[in-house]
Amino acid sequence: MLRIAVPNKGSLSGPAAEMLHEAGYQQRRESKELRVVDPENEVEFFYLRPRDIAIYVASGRLDVGITGRDLLIDSGADAEEILPLGFARSTFRFAARPGTANGIEDLKGRTVATSYEGIVAGHLADSGIDASVVHLDGAVETAIQLGVAEVIADVVETGTSLRNAGLEVFGEPIMKSEAIVIRRTGADAEEGADPKVQQFLRRLQGVLVARTYVMMDYDCRVEQLEKAVALTPGLESPTVSPLHNEGWVAVRAMVPAKEAQRIMDDLYSIGARAILTTAIHACRL
Repeated sequence: MLRIAVPNKGSLSGPAAEMLHEAGYQQRRESKELRVVDPENEVEFFYLRPRDIAIYVASGRLDVGITGRDLLIDSGADAEEILPLGFARSTFRFAARPGTANGIEDLKGRTVATSYEGIVAGHLADSGIDASVVHLDGAVETAIQLGVAEVIADVVETGTSLRNAGLEVFGEPIMKSEAIVIRRTGADAEEGADPKVQQFLRRLQGVLVARTYVMMDYDCRVEQLEKAVALTPGLESPTVSPLHNEGWVAVRAMVPAKEAQRIMDDLYSIGARAILTTAIHACRL
């Protein structure tokens, strides 16, 4: 069986389970379950702490895992990203009291507190900055108030908690993170492309496509077909079928979901009618 690591809690857990369910895999019914076997799909899921997943995958005990890009890099584990999943997006940045620093060059000789020591130390080293890094497991905003550090490095979403602590972000983002699928580095080169891993990735890619696109159907006059097709080119090309009424055709194409309303407006303006959009629940490209 394919052995897959899944986050057992935190912001990665729920969306990961939802995506796996949409991909047709059986998921746990209770949060206390640590292992689920899906015999129909020949998959075994292990629910682990998100920070530990890269270590397990790098060891080769598990074939693939879902974790955050930030957690993979911070772990230093011998594993690599093989598919971004588009959820749990975040930005990692430096923050301090106003006037403390304007950029990373101002961190020389200073102390930085963070829960992601591996990321920060590596980023400082790559930038040629000699600064001290203090590891904290959480609530790094208080490190400055208590005098443990002059600067913090943390995940920033809205920045509200930083502002409430009297801090502001500065400099360029350290990194942008999201949920990813990982595998042991060089596994394909050593063992060859595993068909089970490839099937797993195709299923997840199908979910990503299904979430990104909708199916659009509409009728239009033949003389307006080229303009309509330019608005809805589809992935290869749209499907065009003649209607019973002469001079009309039915068109079907996949379009980006976020642009669907605009495309419907543009189609209507050139005379298309009976314009419908339908959600896509599964897809293979």
